[in-house]
Amino acid sequence: MSQNLISITLTNDQITAIDHAIGELENQLQGLVSLSIDARRTAAKMGPKSEAFCRQTINALQLYPQVVPTSVGVEEARSDLNMLDQLRPLFQRLHRLSQRSADSELALGSDVMVAALQGYRVLKAVGRSQGLEVLRRELGDSRFSKTARTAPKVLPAAA
Repeated sequence: MSQNLISITLTNDQITAIDHAIGELENQLQGLVSLSIDARRTAAKMGPKSEAFCRQTINALQLYPQVVPTSVGVEEARSDLNMLDQLRPLFQRLHRLSQRSADSELALGSDVMVAALQGYRVLKAVGRSQGLEVLRRELGDSRFSKTARTAPKVLPAAA
C-alpha cells in the first residue's frame, strides 16, 4: 500500500524566486532578535490576559508624565507596543507558513520512508533469487542495525 501525503513540484525558477524572497525577508527583518534559552525563560511575558493591562497602564502613564520617572521608559514601551501591533499579523502569517513548511517536510520524508520500506520488503522477499541479497543486507544493516545496549548500572544498597 503506497502513501502520498503530499505531491508538490517546483521549478528551478520558483526555487530561486523563493530563495530571493526569503533573503529579502531576512534583510527587511534584520532588527529581529534571537533570545537565548535563559533569556526566553526569564523574560517577563505579556500574554493575552496581560495585554489589556499593559495597554491601559502605558496610556495612563502617558497621560501623567509628571509622576513617571524617565527610567520607566514609557516612550520606548509605547513604541514597542505600536511595533507589536504592526508586526503581529505578519508574524502570524509567517508562523502559519512555517508550520506548513514543517508539515510538508514531514510529509515528504514520510512518503519517501514508506516507499523505501516497501521496496526493502520486496528486496527481502525476492532479492536472493535475483542476486540482490548483498544489497538487501547492506541496506538492512545501514537502517536496522541495533546498537549494543549496556545493562543499567545498579546502585549499591545503602547500609
